[in-house]
Amino acid sequence: MNAFDSTVHLIYLACAASFVVGLHLMNAPATARRGNQVSATGMTVAVLTTVAVLVHGGHLAAWAVAALAAGTAGGAVAGLLAARRVQMTAMPQLVSLFNAVGGGAAALIALGDAVAHAGDLDRLPLQTTTTTVLDLVIGGVTLSGSLVASGKLAGRVPGRPIIVPGGRWINILLGLTAAGLAGWFLTGGAGIAALVGIGVLALAAGVLLTLPIGGADMPVVISLLNACTGTAVAMAGFVLGSDVLIIAGALVGAAGAILTKLMADAMNRSITAIVAGGYGTGDEVAVAAAGPAAPVRRVTAEDAALQLSYARKVVIVPGYGLAAAQAQYEVAALARALSERGVDVSYGIHPVAGRMPGHMNVLLAEADVPYPLLKDLDEINPEFPGTDVVLVVGANDVTNPAARRPGNPVSGMPILDVDKARSVIVIKRSLGHGYAGIDNELYSLPVTAMLFADARQGLGAILAGVREYAA
Repeated sequence: MNAFDSTVHLIYLACAASFVVGLHLMNAPATARRGNQVSATGMTVAVLTTVAVLVHGGHLAAWAVAALAAGTAGGAVAGLLAARRVQMTAMPQLVSLFNAVGGGAAALIALGDAVAHAGDLDRLPLQTTTTTVLDLVIGGVTLSGSLVASGKLAGRVPGRPIIVPGGRWINILLGLTAAGLAGWFLTGGAGIAALVGIGVLALAAGVLLTLPIGGADMPVVISLLNACTGTAVAMAGFVLGSDVLIIAGALVGAAGAILTKLMADAMNRSITAIVAGGYGTGDEVAVAAAGPAAPVRRVTAEDAALQLSYARKVVIVPGYGLAAAQAQYEVAALARALSERGVDVSYGIHPVAGRMPGHMNVLLAEADVPYPLLKDLDEINPEFPGTDVVLVVGANDVTNPAARRPGNPVSGMPILDVDKARSVIVIKRSLGHGYAGIDNELYSLPVTAMLFADARQGLGAILAGVREYAA
């Protein structure tokens, strides 16, 4: 190994270390941005080093340089535009698109490498051919599955479970056919056509696997597809013999798998049940105040402002309704106004609130809410019995006391124990159902008062009232 090769290996090792450090920094909201920056720097250095290796080896023709430059420029422009233009409420579907791009790119790497060795596929080592097949399968499923998930999140595909007649039998048939083609390819009896067939079958399987999954499971599905993207990238690393790709993909895959397990536990559902589909109805669009059989108690914005202004301790529980109304700045302003009056204000964040893991944390961070005020389920639940007022903004299933009883779709799901507070104010457009498709028993409890309004308008009216009392 000459000096150039040794330097390249050391640089790749440093890049891999930066991925590990960056991922560690993402454990806490306060350091997450720095973690992104460290990881992005490592990836930039890795890409530039790869280009240097290609130039040093004389493998870059003029057309290849042009292709690399065009691809880099196009990706950079697309990423910059997405970062600046995509609303925070659309971030989940953007993440799904990123998963699709990652899975698709990894699958194309495997297919492209196989095409490059089309004349001597039978002489490739078993490790390379096996990882090529796995890359195509995982990458293909991730590509099509992520596109369907993004469509569900964006409303272009119905959020409810879409059951394809005989879909599970079709999936079994697809799996058996893909296994047959894989065996044919690995034994040297087939060429590129078998790989193309495997890729097409994987794309079909991704669609059929994701369509039956309902909107309530989307946070878990995003994590699962993210894990698949990382695994596909790691397989691409084995195909190319790239240590930095293997490490980066393994880190993403492992992190996504751990997050998937945490999200599934937060919903008290097995990953197998989630993949089987059938849970969640998507967004509830009804605006009529028809819901629980028991009557509900209404409250005006002025009354809510009075309660909050003279409370000692207030907990704000955000949900997807907050994101849909883009009311993060209003809720942050209300919290600051209450704090200025000496009220102890904090936020209770459920792990699956919103449409993706960490959705509420990212949303509130955008409004400069101090990180120490964001408390997860285990940290905030013991505080509810000593809380004067809980302000629930757009959250539904994650506050439903029905989860404590068996026999309903949310049974056993860990919830925020808001009903144990002295008083609860719920801002919601209607009494419509959440993703689980059942009434929220919280709304008819004696401690609960309903403010029927768009989250942004309701919070604005309450803030105006609080400021009046402070004048």
